[in-house]
Amino acid sequence: MTAATTVAPKNTQTKELVIPIVGMTCANCASTVGRSLKRMPGVDEASVSYASERATISYDPKRVTPEQMIEMIKNIGYGAALAEVDLPVAGMTCNNCANTITRTLKRLDGVLDVNTSYASERTHVTYLPSMVELGDIKRAVRDAGYKIIEVEGGEQEQIDAEQAARNAEIANKRRKVIVGAVLSTIIMILSMAEMVGLALDFPGRLWLVAGLTTIVQVYLGKDYYVSAWKALQNRTANMDTLVAMGSSVAYFYSLAVLVLRLDPMHYHVYFESAAMILTLITVGKFLEARAKGQTGEAIRKLLGLRAKTARIVRGSGAAAEEVEVPVEDVLVGDIVVVRPGEKIPVDGAVTAGQSTVDESMLTGESLPVSKTAGDPVIGGAINKTGSFRFRATAVGKQTALAQIVKMVQDAQASRAPIQDLADKVSAVFVPAVISLALLVGLFWYFWGAAAFYPHESPLGIALIFMATVLLISCPCALGLATPTAIMAGTGVGAQHGILIKNAEALQKAGAIDTVVLDKTGTITKGKPTVTDVVTRGEGREARKDEETRRQEEGETGRQREEATAVSNPQSPISQSPNLSISQSLLHYAASAERASEHPLAEAIVEYAKAQGVTLSEVESFDSITGRGIEARVDGQDVLLGSPALMTERGLDIAMMQADITRLQDEGKTVMAVAVGGALAGLLAVADTVKESSAEAIKRMHAQQLRVVMLTGDNWRTAQAIARQVGLDPKQEVKAEVLPGDKADVVKQEQAAGRVVAMVGDGVNDAPALAQSNVGMAIGTGTDVAIEAADVTLMRGDLRSVPQAIQLSRRTLGTIKQNLFWAFAYNVAAIPIAAGILVPFLGPQFQLNPMIAAGAMAFSSIFVVSNSLRLRGVKL
Repeated sequence: MTAATTVAPKNTQTKELVIPIVGMTCANCASTVGRSLKRMPGVDEASVSYASERATISYDPKRVTPEQMIEMIKNIGYGAALAEVDLPVAGMTCNNCANTITRTLKRLDGVLDVNTSYASERTHVTYLPSMVELGDIKRAVRDAGYKIIEVEGGEQEQIDAEQAARNAEIANKRRKVIVGAVLSTIIMILSMAEMVGLALDFPGRLWLVAGLTTIVQVYLGKDYYVSAWKALQNRTANMDTLVAMGSSVAYFYSLAVLVLRLDPMHYHVYFESAAMILTLITVGKFLEARAKGQTGEAIRKLLGLRAKTARIVRGSGAAAEEVEVPVEDVLVGDIVVVRPGEKIPVDGAVTAGQSTVDESMLTGESLPVSKTAGDPVIGGAINKTGSFRFRATAVGKQTALAQIVKMVQDAQASRAPIQDLADKVSAVFVPAVISLALLVGLFWYFWGAAAFYPHESPLGIALIFMATVLLISCPCALGLATPTAIMAGTGVGAQHGILIKNAEALQKAGAIDTVVLDKTGTITKGKPTVTDVVTRGEGREARKDEETRRQEEGETGRQREEATAVSNPQSPISQSPNLSISQSLLHYAASAERASEHPLAEAIVEYAKAQGVTLSEVESFDSITGRGIEARVDGQDVLLGSPALMTERGLDIAMMQADITRLQDEGKTVMAVAVGGALAGLLAVADTVKESSAEAIKRMHAQQLRVVMLTGDNWRTAQAIARQVGLDPKQEVKAEVLPGDKADVVKQEQAAGRVVAMVGDGVNDAPALAQSNVGMAIGTGTDVAIEAADVTLMRGDLRSVPQAIQLSRRTLGTIKQNLFWAFAYNVAAIPIAAGILVPFLGPQFQLNPMIAAGAMAFSSIFVVSNSLRLRGVKL
């Protein structure tokens, strides 16, 4: 496949782009792509080669973007060769830093999308690898003034190196805090001793204070000055710009007073403020870094579940031996041995032995799960008691644990719509604050100082007010408000087996007021079994004898065969010497259903085989979507489906209506069987309700949620199940819904103004999951359903639904609290720092720059700590 390249533009309006195309199978495919590209507004010329698998496009960048062209190529069934990389970044100090990295990378030709998170300190880049190389991306980040954390080796080494770098950064901040605190304390004592009655005035005292402050400025202030200079080079400003300017104003003004030998009684020095500013800000950054590290604790716990080695069987027969190898060397198909207390290294299926396994960290299921031959096991789970062997079915990034980690990382790096306002404000916040500080300084220099500080230097007063405004303003709180809560919320969800695809889904889930539940596999276990066989032709005495025999043999009445006397005893199926009429009915029904993949069909086939019935080959087969099947078995036409289907085909079911009604009232699905054009009998199938369903629905009702059960069953069966789980049979049931109509039901709920969550597990649930505001897939369901869902519930337990909604509501509430604090703090603090209280209450209400610096540090710590409270939420 040929790489994408950029070609020098023909003129200032037109660019040329070469995109590698994947998925073309013939020259006609190339023509299709070319024609589709040419139709796009802004595309002047498009040439697509099937031989080289690339499209050469001449386009106007003002009218069309590479992203739009790539999206169009995907929409017509092809693809573009894209690459993605997730890079850990060190050196970000506020959300403006994240915005700077994003803007810098988006300027690179070939970079399609960038998402940089200050909270997780990572940047995710989607790019065309031949237009821009990974080295170019890393270089751009470094040139912007930040560091890429990288190391040679595998994924685990990368993760270990990143954590080591984060720990080293925290340790460096701790050292600076200690040095700053010691020196600042000495500076404060020397500077303010006279105010508390200590006689510490001696020749050279101010020069000693200046020297100590200079050490603080150099050692603690270096990071802020370097970051501010890098931001200036990138024509932007960040929080470090405010800190550098604020501390510099106090330090250099004081130094000038000292060097120029000005009267310190008229020209106050502020060395103690300059030192304490940097110390308090560094203390805040240290505490913030520690707290931010805790928001990612869930990811580290998940990564800690991975085994480092595996014990696999090499050879066969007498030559077989157990060999311990790195987990990276395990291949699909290998036989892995697990002993008591060991971690299961990869995903697989048990081949021998039995045990109980703790999967709580992966699924949230607190009780150990029993495993025997044939059962699946998940890599990262802990084996409890027994020893067993299993065949590896997924390794590396294909394991469930690896996919869970990736989903949580993607969610934590994603952006919630509620964050947009904060990002817009953050983008202009620092320049606006600098402009405001200058205006404040001008006011106090020309007017305020003379009116309220007549005995002090107007320049000194103006500079201190400027420094206070610069230092109290906190863009960090705005940048941390949403992502830290998202990180904490998604982490808590992962620990409870609730995997949230992205931040937008988390936000939407907090607004849900209606939950639509698919019945099969969600409310019920999804494993239907045949409970009743009702045939024509055998009288009540035959039924009684049959039941007596079954009771004597110890069989339960739950799976019984009934022979019901009817007015017309002639059955359309004949009794063979080896089969009873009920077995003959099962023979025709199960033989016909062999070709179907429907769960009810599988239940009938399994039951027939368990009864010792031999099945025949199907001569013809046709599925009637949502209603039943028709087939030809042993030369007989067989029709199997709902009683409504029989009526549609003109078959009289009146003679068995009483049995149909009775079985439906018991919550069973009734299927009528017709052989040779006449009704032969009934099969009743029941799907057992999950033990947790009633409790889960009760909790949803307590959350003021409207709950709707969706099923293809008839109304009688649906209402019977609804009563079992605490649903209103009249108001909260949608029955006789065809598979293709589930999405329409969701649309109807949305049209009524409701915010809808759809919960399902099957392939035919995928359209409804996609249509809903928030799709929730039961983790035991199909890959298609999980792919279409916004939330994956790893446990096959309906109680995860109210838990997910509660978590989303709490997270959304935390985000709103954080944003309120961030905005309210700045709105209230900046005017006070500017001196708005001084004209009304006097000069004593001037805010000290040290207090401003402490308030700035506390603002960020408050937001992160508030987000961390989510870790203690009880679901």
